[in-house]
Amino acid sequence: MADTTRNSANGAEGYREIFGIDGKVVCISGSSRGLGKSLAACFGRLGAKVVLSSNNNEDLAEAEAELAGQGTEVTAIHADVRSHEDCKALIGGTVDRFGRIDVMVCNAGTDIIKPAHSYEEAEWDEIVDTNLRGYYYCAKFSAQAMLEQGGGSIIMTSSVASSLGIPGLTVYAATKGGVNQLTRTMAIEWADKGIRVNAVAPGFINNFMDGVHPNLDTPYQRRAMDLTPMRRRGNLSEYFGPYIFLASPAASFVTGEILYVDGGYAAS
Repeated sequence: MADTTRNSANGAEGYREIFGIDGKVVCISGSSRGLGKSLAACFGRLGAKVVLSSNNNEDLAEAEAELAGQGTEVTAIHADVRSHEDCKALIGGTVDRFGRIDVMVCNAGTDIIKPAHSYEEAEWDEIVDTNLRGYYYCAKFSAQAMLEQGGGSIIMTSSVASSLGIPGLTVYAATKGGVNQLTRTMAIEWADKGIRVNAVAPGFINNFMDGVHPNLDTPYQRRAMDLTPMRRRGNLSEYFGPYIFLASPAASFVTGEILYVDGGYAAS
């Protein structure tokens, strides 16, 4: 296959005939910007029906209009993944709109970089409730729908921080370790019911979680590059393939896996 990693449009089209995403219903939490929005656009170009979700109404409306302008059949549903009822309404709204849910991408996330001893209670709650509670809620309700329809694919966005010690990311890393265990245990529980559960663990990505890391030239960021064997950040388009693969019938015998996409960071 030709190298399509540098161009997001070509990156999507290059997979269209191979992975059979046409007509699938894909819901992505945290998809009003960054990685989630890019994934939504990619799935749309592959012919999927896409449900966007975020707790930022302005960004959500903008993303919906953008995808619709690209020809994607798309709807946007406001949801704060920290809320049990919002997550229930998100999946219910997806099924009401499109009749089913084939793929759930649990992607909404946040982090706060600071020394381990200095987190306030509210900061702990924000990170844990978003990155772990929210993932469980979205997986729980999407699985309920998938059990009724005979199967589906759930994909978690994890992180290299889930299994490596990275200074400044104590709470974030703990939640992502939890996400890995959610992935494995849910995969085992639902394996014989047609539901596959996997995770993608990104390394350091250009434009990942816009606004959370506004300054890319810091000692923290430079250290990350020194520890990445490829000596660069990943481009958003380089994550299309892993998510598409895990969402597709091509991964029909793959469940409970954590796929590191990190330029060799974890291996090093």
